[in-house]
Amino acid sequence: MSKFLIIDGNSLMYRAYYALPDLMNSEGLHTNAIYGFSMMLIKLLDEEKPDYIAVAFDKKAPTFRHKEYSAYKGTRQSMPEELIEQVDILKEVIDAFNIKTLEMEGFEADDIIGTVSKLAEENNLSVLIVTGDRDALQLASGSVKVKICKKGITQMEEYTDKDVMEKYEVTPEQFIDLKGLMGDKSDNIPGVPNIGEKTAIKLIKEFGSIENLLMNTDKLKGKVKENIEKNIELAVLSKKLATIERNIPLDINFDDYRKIDYNIDKLKELFEKLEFSSLIEIIKKDDHNNYTDTVKEWPQKDNNYLKEFLNNKTTISINPFIYDGEIKAISFASDDEVFFIDIDDYDVFKMLDNGNLTLICHDIKNFLVCLSYHDIDLKCRYYDTAIMTYLLNPSESSYDINRVLKKYLKEDVPNIDEIVGKGKSKKHYEDIDKKLLIDYLCRCASLLEKLKEKLLSFIKEMEMEDLLNNVEFPLIEVLKSMEVYGFTLDKNVLSELSKEIEEKTDKIIKDIYETAGYEFNINSTKQLAEFLFDKLNLPAIKKTKTGYSTDIEVLMELTPYNEIVGEIIEYRQLVKLKSTYIDGFLPLMDDMNKVHSTFKQTVAATGRISSTEPNLQNIPVRDEFGRRIRRAFISSFQDGYIVSADYSQIELRVLAHISNDDKLIESFLNNEDIHIRTASEVFKVAPENVTSEMRRHAKAVNFGIVYGISDYGLSRDLKISRREAKEYIDNYFDRYKGVKNYIESIVKFAKKNGYVTTIMNRRRYIPEINSRNFNQRSFGERMAMNTPIQGSAADIIKMSMVIVYNEMKKRNLKSKLILQIHDELIVDTYPDEVLIVKDILKNSMENVIKLKVPLIVEIGQGMNWYDAK
Repeated sequence: MSKFLIIDGNSLMYRAYYALPDLMNSEGLHTNAIYGFSMMLIKLLDEEKPDYIAVAFDKKAPTFRHKEYSAYKGTRQSMPEELIEQVDILKEVIDAFNIKTLEMEGFEADDIIGTVSKLAEENNLSVLIVTGDRDALQLASGSVKVKICKKGITQMEEYTDKDVMEKYEVTPEQFIDLKGLMGDKSDNIPGVPNIGEKTAIKLIKEFGSIENLLMNTDKLKGKVKENIEKNIELAVLSKKLATIERNIPLDINFDDYRKIDYNIDKLKELFEKLEFSSLIEIIKKDDHNNYTDTVKEWPQKDNNYLKEFLNNKTTISINPFIYDGEIKAISFASDDEVFFIDIDDYDVFKMLDNGNLTLICHDIKNFLVCLSYHDIDLKCRYYDTAIMTYLLNPSESSYDINRVLKKYLKEDVPNIDEIVGKGKSKKHYEDIDKKLLIDYLCRCASLLEKLKEKLLSFIKEMEMEDLLNNVEFPLIEVLKSMEVYGFTLDKNVLSELSKEIEEKTDKIIKDIYETAGYEFNINSTKQLAEFLFDKLNLPAIKKTKTGYSTDIEVLMELTPYNEIVGEIIEYRQLVKLKSTYIDGFLPLMDDMNKVHSTFKQTVAATGRISSTEPNLQNIPVRDEFGRRIRRAFISSFQDGYIVSADYSQIELRVLAHISNDDKLIESFLNNEDIHIRTASEVFKVAPENVTSEMRRHAKAVNFGIVYGISDYGLSRDLKISRREAKEYIDNYFDRYKGVKNYIESIVKFAKKNGYVTTIMNRRRYIPEINSRNFNQRSFGERMAMNTPIQGSAADIIKMSMVIVYNEMKKRNLKSKLILQIHDELIVDTYPDEVLIVKDILKNSMENVIKLKVPLIVEIGQGMNWYDAK
């Protein structure tokens, strides 16, 4: 028999909404219900392979049940606003799956499902109903099965009429009588008072139906008899409300509901907008318009042709293919000409070393880094479309070229991972389909100039040209230089530290075993939980699906109960230090004992630079072992120095500038201790009477204000009452009225415009700020307060990097800028250039921009990074 799949749209939509965490795309649209529903739909289509399909929805208008009983579903809360905004788009998604929806005024989705299932049976079709509502069990029969969502969006239970009988001891038809007697709180169907499920089942098994029961109440006894005889009308009404109507006036032509292929283009477009990258990958497998069907033959050229091609060119687009750190092939495009070259000799790239040439490339730094390792440093200008896209929206999840071309030019190219694989499925270069690869390279190159022009028009419109041309593009060369040069490590220091950590962790393990009286795996959450909560009888604070939690938050709360908990925390910290920053560094070191971090411009939404493989910006500094790891970072020069230049309180100085607060500005102009000044204002004492604890609390308030801290957050950080924390914050705003006005105005601006900007006009969109969800909205407000401050600090340090790098290059110094970490620059300094480097750092960083308060830079030097502070 052919199969008709009928889906309860409202039921599954609600199920997805509540089963998944709150998801949003970069435009601020809530998407969890759409995502979960789409996942369920794809899974059902794959597993059930229906011949016919429809999705039924409720209409907003009252149904006949509301007219019968005005309180019907009266206890239900209204649909959440975050779900309401998803409904219409969900229906667009269903339509893109080429699935029809059904809804009818005056009737519920249940009635549509009941009627369609009956008509399908009459037309000799088998039926599968998918819902989260057990009311549908009354529809089960020999040819109608019902799937009920059991858990989340993945687990379902399937019922035939026999399954209903086995579980509930009544037939599907009698399931209606069951609900009529016991009622249904979710639908506010009253039922008979004090008749529960067990009693209802017993009565229906004995009498067969409510009608027969009501005709034989003389056979009942006690309270059951009394309750039923008093509520005859209620029992009849409840059964009527619980009965799914199977004869509504629904005109249905089954041919209209035949399952056909998705509208792949429309579905991809919607999933792109919703940022469902994983679902895009799934539906691509079903795309019959396969990319391989449109692959072109592109011309391959040699070095001689390239030389001729470049002869009169001022601008060209390039798309290099970098694999395992080497350039394997590259495509070139200019005007209507596109070709590729297989690379076996890097000398070909020397032809690009032309000061009059402009290159257009997507993520050009990786290309330049590869060239630098072959002693080629291009002097040409370039446009990087990845960075341009990042500037337009720094909160995107990815700036892969396929996504960018789809978004801005509506052009489809595959993700490179589809061609070369990734992770364990990554192919050897020899195994890659070269025809697909070359087509990808050439297609992308052919579109880059058009993409650049499109992006540039938006950047001009948003007034970010200065930021692009004077900060972000020049920074590419700086980061390339930092990556290639690297940071030298002293293996002996790492080995000594590793040995010390091993001795310390061995001692901790011994202490723990002595306390426990037995040995166990400390790294096992389950075994550690047994030790803490069963052996030591400590309070179990948080439970997860797999048992009691032993995460850091739990352990911190347990420290007052037993000193051994503090040792467990220290053990974990030491093990992580060793695995990440000692054992982790060794395989990353080259023959010169250097590590070469990768610096990325397109990751942090605030504009900050990130560091990976290894992350040199995240080495712990709060504990002694963490700080001592910095001793291993040394100069690459004989008798050389590490020189560190760190902005002093740059975010508070930026806050003073953009808030125009008189007291903050005055403090910085007078070179006062800002935390003592704030303590004096907040605690209303003379500066000379500020205690160290007052200063500590004022420091927390100062930096907390920058990050939009709440009284709860401040009370937690300082271990004080919320009332006391609120008093601190209120006193702060009472004394620093300019800061208060700034916060109110920037939040208001963000709510009106949807974004905020930095000093350099860097823009960050904050869709969360207009969310109807309180937590999301509060998060958006904190971002609105903080982004102009943190983002401006990022702008300033980036501008400083460019100026310092250019000044050192102009003076032909041997010293090199090698690291940026937060508000600090690190220079590997040749011994004879220490004074020059210090002077360049101080002058460049302090005069990079004119603010209403001075920028102050603190300089340190040492034989290693630790001593440079």
